[in-house]
Amino acid sequence: MHSQDYVDLLEIGYGQTFNNDFEGSNHSTQIKTLDVDLTFPVVLNEKHALVTGVLFGRNNLQIYPNDGIELNHVGVDKNKFATLYSTTLKIGLATTWNDTWSTTFVLLPKLASDYINIDGDDFYFGGVALLKKKKNENLTYKYGLYLSTEAFGVFTTPIFGWYYLSPNGQFEMNTSLPISANINYTSGNFTYGFDYAGIGRSFRLHNRNVDGSLAYVDLSNLEFASYIQFNALEKSVLLRANFGYATSKYEVYATDDKIDLGLSAFSFGDDREQSNPDISGGLFVKIEAVYRFQLAKDNTPAQLPTNDD
Repeated sequence: MHSQDYVDLLEIGYGQTFNNDFEGSNHSTQIKTLDVDLTFPVVLNEKHALVTGVLFGRNNLQIYPNDGIELNHVGVDKNKFATLYSTTLKIGLATTWNDTWSTTFVLLPKLASDYINIDGDDFYFGGVALLKKKKNENLTYKYGLYLSTEAFGVFTTPIFGWYYLSPNGQFEMNTSLPISANINYTSGNFTYGFDYAGIGRSFRLHNRNVDGSLAYVDLSNLEFASYIQFNALEKSVLLRANFGYATSKYEVYATDDKIDLGLSAFSFGDDREQSNPDISGGLFVKIEAVYRFQLAKDNTPAQLPTNDD
């Protein structure tokens, strides 16, 4: 066995928080999310495989407290719910160099905004590079870098993690810190686990205005959840129910209000003036469905991109 012996080709998740309070206000909002992740690897030869696919996300929430109708200077109701969209293409290459080392490079161009009057400023460019080292049959280390342009400037973070599968195949750890971590245990047709995701992205707003300028949302969200998963059709279809807590930071700024650099959890040159009140974190539930393709454990023609990529 070399690293994971499966690829999740399709993941669909729908989540909703309960009440997220606005700081300094008696009002709150709910946040509804929809995420779709499609991966389509193409084997080129024994060492190389193309990584293709698309990521789609939708976030729906109220980004200003509902203190009655308040029109900005162009007559737009600031209190209505905003729907934020993100569509990202995945284009890359996964390579196995030898029995120990493998690499994955993926370009991640995306459109992210409220999708009202889409223009070139809604387009952002990013990418991720990963180097993996197989320690033994059950453990693989990962080292990498993620970088993306965003509405607020440039964001980057180093990545360190590992993939571990116990000899009996029941206990699994898959981490790519500080971005994600998953720990689970499988017994029969059920899997019980803990999931963490660190989400950072931005969305341009075409129908919001801050001091005479268009605006953007800076999303910084940490999700912690426990889950139970039903493994159907010989673990090729996974149905997962999550319950947890999300920090849910959706900060609104004018488009010309930027930072010098975002590095992991740190922001350099950040003297921005936030337009909306802080939104508190809250409990959430999420339902997910996954289509998983099991790889042959022997004679696999290439190091196909897997979830630990």
